[in-house]
Amino acid sequence: MRKLPLVLTTAAMTAAAAPALAADLSVTVDVPRLNTASYHRPYVAVWIENPDQSLNRSLAVWYQQTRNAEGDGKDWLKDMRTWWRKGGRAMQLPADGVSGPTKAPGRHTVTVPAARLRNLAAGNYVIAVEAARELGGREIVRVPFRWGGPNTANGSGSSELGAVRVNVTR
Repeated sequence: MRKLPLVLTTAAMTAAAAPALAADLSVTVDVPRLNTASYHRPYVAVWIENPDQSLNRSLAVWYQQTRNAEGDGKDWLKDMRTWWRKGGRAMQLPADGVSGPTKAPGRHTVTVPAARLRNLAAGNYVIAVEAARELGGREIVRVPFRWGGPNTANGSGSSELGAVRVNVTR
């Protein structure tokens, strides 16, 4: 029996050396019901921050997407100041797979499939969730997580946001 030489292409070596990152990311956000005379649903932005706190990518932006007597809902996105300054103002909205309408109080989950995160290198990151509400407050919750293997992390807000849960699955 003749032995064939082992030849590895550059692509095969790269694939063998790279960690298997085919994982989904889900972020669950609790929007609390606040007892106020005039309740407005919050605008919410969910994004990934790099270790240096720069914006890696926006995952979800919930805002009023229809024009009404008060104007275009995009005018108020700047009230989510942290997200806006880090890169929200540069986004072209609506963005497919990112934009959505405001959410009623309750638990809401943003699921990001592995294919959308295929260029995210293994390492430590932060999920940031910011909420701003008309005639209300503004709050941001940051939850550190590890990309590159299954893990779960939790955080919690104190006024405009409730529990925030980050889950990386295989």
